[in-house]
Amino acid sequence: MAAHTARLRALTHLSHLLLLLTLPTTTALAKPNPNPNLPFVINTWAGPFTAATDAAYLSLTTKNASSTSSTAALDAVEIGCATCEQNQCEGTVGFGGSPDERCETTLDALIMDGTSLNSGAVGGLRRIRDAIAVARAVMERTRHSLLVGDLATRFAVEMGFGPEEDLATAESRARCEEWKNGGCQGNYRVGVEPDPERYCGPYSMPANAVDRGVVGEDQGQISHDTISMVVIDAEGVMAAGTSTNGAAFKVPGRVGDGPIVGSGSYVDGDVGGCGATGDGDIMLRFLPCYQAVENLRLGMTPTEAAEDAVMRMLRKYPKVSSGLVVVNKKGEHGAAGSGWTFFYAFRSAAMNATEVVSVPRLDDRLVSSRRAYGSAGEI
Repeated sequence: MAAHTARLRALTHLSHLLLLLTLPTTTALAKPNPNPNLPFVINTWAGPFTAATDAAYLSLTTKNASSTSSTAALDAVEIGCATCEQNQCEGTVGFGGSPDERCETTLDALIMDGTSLNSGAVGGLRRIRDAIAVARAVMERTRHSLLVGDLATRFAVEMGFGPEEDLATAESRARCEEWKNGGCQGNYRVGVEPDPERYCGPYSMPANAVDRGVVGEDQGQISHDTISMVVIDAEGVMAAGTSTNGAAFKVPGRVGDGPIVGSGSYVDGDVGGCGATGDGDIMLRFLPCYQAVENLRLGMTPTEAAEDAVMRMLRKYPKVSSGLVVVNKKGEHGAAGSGWTFFYAFRSAAMNATEVVSVPRLDDRLVSSRRAYGSAGEI
């Protein structure tokens, strides 16, 4: 009986070993079909913004001693956005651009982790150039999501950023003085004295103010070429970020959509990510990037997801300037825009160089559709 039991145990053990030999290895189970599109980088705009695309992509394909599998995507977003900050892309990212009414340049930035959905941001950052890096410090060194103004600057200095310096340049000051000499036209004041459509400030509330006024449809932002970027690393980990110096000639203290989670950018690694640019004061009312990612979750393609988010804005603001880039977790991407011809740049493992895509204006398509089918059609 004992011999029979021992033999049975031996056969059972042998059968177990044979079963293990027939199973795939752990590595094969973890990643049976590597995605040929990964790593992948996509961001708003073209021209000088493609340097950011390349910098982010190369950081994902070059061994970096400071990166780990869990931080590679975040590192790439930071590197990409920082490239535009340093290069002053189109004068709308980084120091020396988009002066406010007092000729000061301030910075907004956001970074978001697609795994934890943790985020960090700065708004109205003064006298510190490294906006995206400070935003990451907010995410990783605090339990907050957004710091603003002078106290964001104090935090940055505490974290070792600096030195503090005037972010204006000779060029941005000259541009601001020219604007003032032209009567400060293209400002953002409404319903104040003196008449902002004719004069510069200082402004005050009218003595007999009845209403607060309404900004006209044709008085959008003077500039809004924000860089917003979404990254997927080789393992499928996602991150997103945004950096901008905001609207030119804004009211001092203004913070736009760039550092707002779900507006400037948004990412959920289970689904996909989005980056935005455009009339920030309008766009942040709709959280278009959050909407676009949720559209992906509902089964829309990236292009459908982007177009739906832009359409929601066009229904209320037919003249809004907007641009969205959207990518799902597989690296399939699309975009939509209104008010201008929008461009975006992307690069994947299946490509030798960054490519640029031109996106037709969605509002032009709506006008053509109305002409074809009559004005009764609903947007």
